[in-house]
Amino acid sequence: MKRLLLVAAGLALAGCATEPSGGLLDLMYGSTPAEADRTAARLASHPLGSAANPVRVHMPEGQRAYLARLRCSDGRAPAFQRIGNTGLGPYGSIVDAYEVTCADAKPARSEIHLDMYHPQHVETAAPPGFTIVP
Repeated sequence: MKRLLLVAAGLALAGCATEPSGGLLDLMYGSTPAEADRTAARLASHPLGSAANPVRVHMPEGQRAYLARLRCSDGRAPAFQRIGNTGLGPYGSIVDAYEVTCADAKPARSEIHLDMYHPQHVETAAPPGFTIVP
């Protein structure tokens, strides 16, 4: 019985993974890539990395990779640590907040919000006060 349930779950996931929208993956990630792009266009009036316009990344590894590509105003990489999740964000998924610090540069401390449920998106822009390396 347990094996049958595992096979059924696997088939369900496989079927949903190929659906363009409305499948289990969309439920897991909160929105389709096209919906997320439309939402991002609406949110562009807010600073990138704010609670109102979180940075789109994929999973915790994407959060860390994005933050590692940021540079402070002095060109150095900032230190960062996860503060915790802040609840549902504008994309309909959980948003995490990170404290980002630049020792000898401005801003000395920032809070950057990241939404880690965007597997097909790689952010190339930086929040205000930062630059980003490829």
